[in-house]
Amino acid sequence: MIVVLLLGTLVGAVLGLTGAGGGILAVPALVNGLGWTVQQAAPVALIAVATGAAVGALEGFRHGLVRYRAAALIALAAMPMTFVGRWLALQISATLLAGVFGAVMLLVAWRAWQSATARAEHPQQAARCRVDPVSGRLIWTPLTVVLMCVVGMLTGLLTGLLGVGGGFVIVPALRRLTNLAMQSIVATSLLVIALTGISGVVSTLVHGGQLPVMVLWPFMGALIAGMALGRKLSGHLSGATIQRSFALLLLLIAGSMLWRAAGL
Repeated sequence: MIVVLLLGTLVGAVLGLTGAGGGILAVPALVNGLGWTVQQAAPVALIAVATGAAVGALEGFRHGLVRYRAAALIALAAMPMTFVGRWLALQISATLLAGVFGAVMLLVAWRAWQSATARAEHPQQAARCRVDPVSGRLIWTPLTVVLMCVVGMLTGLLTGLLGVGGGFVIVPALRRLTNLAMQSIVATSLLVIALTGISGVVSTLVHGGQLPVMVLWPFMGALIAGMALGRKLSGHLSGATIQRSFALLLLLIAGSMLWRAAGL
């Protein structure tokens, strides 16, 4: 039980620090800490991360940071794809799925490090989906709708396949495609994670997955407590430091997942 609490606190702290990075750590934390397969860890990770994300999204709503129309569109596009992703996960061996997860983590680690070392100087000039300078809301065009749907479909597929929240897709995508403020991107991403996570859990149950309640509740409680700790720490660290530390942590865990997949 102590291991479960420590793992939950760690994942929650990362979620609080990065706003969206904890989801991709929850599954490998349970796989390496408890010896589970990715398929076993996915539903517990999804419920815990979705709950933590919902708490963060509510805080974002109170401060007017959530772009709820964008979040709703991304989530609507994502939800059907969680069922496709979960079906694919059941067709893949546990070893191969661990390898896929490790490869995805390596990609995310690279992107996080790149984000910390080479931030765009003028994101507004490259934004395809622009924000109204008066209202702070997205200006909706056909291109904006299509791009938000594409982001949602990829998020849903990975949520179902790997049991992750999808923030590692949503946050960089919104940073690249829009000129929204980072705080708004994170708050919007958290709402999508909360909504998509529910769909991911339903798809898991539909496909015969089980929820180990004795692990779920303490893990979820520790994750929420860790989020509060992460938020406090984030005020004392620069964004670049957080991103680099997150990238290094992902790199280490990706190595362990690939090691497991190789049977070494």
